[in-house]
Amino acid sequence: MNDDTLTIQQVAGATGLSEHTLRYYERIGLIHPIARADNGHRRYLPDDVGWIDFLNKLRATGMSIQQMQQYAEYQREGDMSLPQRVEMLKNHHEEVEARIEALEEHLKLIRYKIGIYSDMLEPTPG
Repeated sequence: MNDDTLTIQQVAGATGLSEHTLRYYERIGLIHPIARADNGHRRYLPDDVGWIDFLNKLRATGMSIQQMQQYAEYQREGDMSLPQRVEMLKNHHEEVEARIEALEEHLKLIRYKIGIYSDMLEPTPG
């Protein structure tokens, strides 16, 4: 195997995912089948880590596993699926923007309450 390959432990450390999650992602098709060393151990390429990092970002922004599986399927289809991938990412972008706007509104209320309570805690002069 190639010198630039990584063990599952190294990839887990680099991506913040557990070894169990990496195996699960491979089993459900989020990650392509990973090459194996002669001893049967998985050997990841640096590009695999980049893909896993992208999956982590999608998941952190609220994309469902099912949507991620669809995206991964489109990714494996190559350039012919670019329109579908762009459409998926545009839709996801809109959903993330809406959640950010809602969170900003929630933060306004929290700031307001902090201001009110802080004023109440200040001793009155005199």
